[in-house]
Amino acid sequence: MAESPVQLLRAHARHAPWNARGLAAHAAALVDSAGVKPTNASARAMPSARAVRFYVANGLLDRPEGAGTAATYGYRHLLQLLAIKIRQREGQTLDAIKAEMREVTGDALERRVAGSLAPALSLQLESASPRSGNPVMSWRRVSIADGIELSIREDTPAVTDETLVSLRDSLRRQLGL
Repeated sequence: MAESPVQLLRAHARHAPWNARGLAAHAAALVDSAGVKPTNASARAMPSARAVRFYVANGLLDRPEGAGTAATYGYRHLLQLLAIKIRQREGQTLDAIKAEMREVTGDALERRVAGSLAPALSLQLESASPRSGNPVMSWRRVSIADGIELSIREDTPAVTDETLVSLRDSLRRQLGL
């Protein structure tokens, strides 16, 4: 039986906690792999650590645990950031998004984000067939462009969110995208 989008989204909680840069990179990879077409310039911008801090300061994201460079962000922050970027790509203003965020519960937020990212979530982790008794390996898939993906095994050192975003951006530049 296939996992639901909510279960697949919850699997990303294991990557928490993040610093602002790691949270932004993880959200960027998910939003980008979903292939949601942006409707305006602010929606095209991938979230950055600076954007995360801006969203916190303006009440769009909950305050992190700790402060300064010791600030850490959890799964709820990921959901909030994903919801912001999804709604921006649908043409909503930050004021409208802020009003929505005040009214939505955690479960509803999770279901909304999972529903929007369902196609990308189903592609995020794949299992390779076991070889000679080894356990099943998990893979991270990063969408580079339409029809082009990068697959990286989960147990490699290069699987950090920052490295994956850097690899994706570098490959896109090489392809002229």
